[in-house]
Amino acid sequence: MTIKITSSAAVCLFISTSVLCLSGTATAQLGAADGQWPSYAADSGSTKYTSLDQIDASNFSQLQMAWRWDSPDADLNFDDVDRDVSFGRLQGTPLMIDGVLYMITSLNQIAAIDATNGQTLWRFDPEVYKHGAPVGVLGFHQRGVAYWNDGSDQRILASTQDGFVYSLRLEDGSVDEDFANGRIDLTDGIPRATRDELDWQGAQPLGAVSPPIVVGDILVVSQITSNRPRFQERPPLWIRGYHIPSGELAWTFHTIPLEDEYGNETWEQGSWRIAGNTGVWSMMSADLELGYVYLPMEAATNDFYGGHRPGDNLFSESIVALDAHTGERVWHFQMVHHGVWDFDNPAAPNLIDINVNGRTIKAVAQVTKQGFTYVFDRATGEPVWPINELSLIHI
Repeated sequence: MTIKITSSAAVCLFISTSVLCLSGTATAQLGAADGQWPSYAADSGSTKYTSLDQIDASNFSQLQMAWRWDSPDADLNFDDVDRDVSFGRLQGTPLMIDGVLYMITSLNQIAAIDATNGQTLWRFDPEVYKHGAPVGVLGFHQRGVAYWNDGSDQRILASTQDGFVYSLRLEDGSVDEDFANGRIDLTDGIPRATRDELDWQGAQPLGAVSPPIVVGDILVVSQITSNRPRFQERPPLWIRGYHIPSGELAWTFHTIPLEDEYGNETWEQGSWRIAGNTGVWSMMSADLELGYVYLPMEAATNDFYGGHRPGDNLFSESIVALDAHTGERVWHFQMVHHGVWDFDNPAAPNLIDINVNGRTIKAVAQVTKQGFTYVFDRATGEPVWPINELSLIHI
């Protein structure tokens, strides 16, 4: 059995000669405050902004390395694993909660790290490497975890590359057994997602590489599956909301509409029965005041051929706003009809407050692989600037 580490896997903290503040609270959709970083992109609105100002152009040259944290993946024992384990794509963005970093590794281990000295406080190993090859073509990786706090209890929530969701106690990383009896199996209830047989790569039928998102007491979870020309049929990647802390399913949004649902007619010749993918592989965003979650949707099976799925194929390559408490669609916009060029929405929608012609608009902006940024009123879905859709007819 071979172990391959393909890139450096470490987290470093740099400090200036002044003191870095590591405590406080964060304000939703206004960026992270007081050294906190409670969501993947600072806040639920994916602003990627912090109000910290101790480091600037005048003192940047004075930064020194304070500590280095090495991923615990290299310390794992793979003797009882009957396949090669290759890893090293450390893509996780740590959260910062009250002076502790919460990090996910390439092999989906979750660790709590003292932000002042880099010492590991606890770690949890879901053993994803024992459950087959990683879903997709990029090897083992994961981008982040989510944080939940109801005022009396706190959890770190993570979805893993082998298709499970865990709720871990903040203080010691132990599994919350009240959360779906220990973990949620994302294959449950998904057509053509069976663990009885691994796919052509020996991988699980679906998994997750991006963090779920917390909206109140609802955890919104997405997942991925393989999306290459080898397949005509794949699992549909429905978006689901789960109650925290029970782990009970609250709702399911059918990203490929079922019969008699809105948009089903855009999957012509009954192709909705066999088509898959059409999920979210990137990060999601949410407006906590509205209670809406925004989904940057990917392509349908498969990326580069649409002969098995005639029609516009809602909700592929769209932005979709859902009521996070009910799962009901509020509005949507499809950027690409019947996509065949892998124009997935590659990033979380950004929630922004803008002024256009003297009018203040609470907007959501979706960057795309097309080179366009689509901007909408995030409550109504109305385009902030006109979007003219043209049909190209070749003679």
